[in-house]
Amino acid sequence: MKKNFKVTYIVVGVVILLILLIFGGRMFLVIDPGERGVIFRPYTSGLDKENIYGEGFHIIAPWNQMFVYNVREQQREETMDVLDKNGLSINMDVTVRFNPLFVKIGYLHEQFGVNFVNVLVIPEVRSSVRQVAGRFTAEEIYSTKRSEVEQSIISETRNVLGANFIDMRALLIRSINLPDQIKQAIELKLGTEQEALAYQFRLQREESEAERRRIEAEGIANYNRIINASLTDQILLQRGIEATTSLAESPNSKVVIIGSGESGLPLILGGN
Repeated sequence: MKKNFKVTYIVVGVVILLILLIFGGRMFLVIDPGERGVIFRPYTSGLDKENIYGEGFHIIAPWNQMFVYNVREQQREETMDVLDKNGLSINMDVTVRFNPLFVKIGYLHEQFGVNFVNVLVIPEVRSSVRQVAGRFTAEEIYSTKRSEVEQSIISETRNVLGANFIDMRALLIRSINLPDQIKQAIELKLGTEQEALAYQFRLQREESEAERRRIEAEGIANYNRIINASLTDQILLQRGIEATTSLAESPNSKVVIIGSGESGLPLILGGN
């Protein structure tokens, strides 16, 4: 009897060992830092989109499947040819930084799967760049409205990715390459415009200076007219009396000639 029990234990142990060897890779798993998992139960509830598995050791039934997602910030660089408003071909280098919203990876997996970067992120970035570029001319994209173009691409890409459970952290236009002839024509035009603006500025500055001088001259002329109009004989006589009194009170030695001049004021010839 005891021998039969031993045989039974051995058989059970062997079976358990075989199960562990065969299904151990599916039953025991470790989710690393920066990763999250979503479980699929094919024989019961299907894809569990609400319960997200965090980092650490986990045990699941061998018939279930855990899909592990990297939720760290990721970066992709894309080089693409786009058409401007006039149909001119432009080559653009774009860098996008993003990460999946880890609390929503169940929904992300349901719609796009683990290959979401190539299925969702890159196509949407390319689509946004092309749509925005098609609303501007090559000159605007290359120089005059480059910041506006970049902001439009960022805004539209962030909106579409955000609606699909992706947090876009940044999007940068690294370079914009035009055909040499177009690039030279744009640079020549910009240089000419800058020269014209500088010349216009000089003209405005000279006009402002001329206006300032005219106003200053008018002010001096008005002042002189007012002074001349106010200098009557009585006022001049009063000023002479005041000046004579001031000189007379001075402690310096002086020579006084009384009764000289049409006004009858004394002449005081200064000494020391």
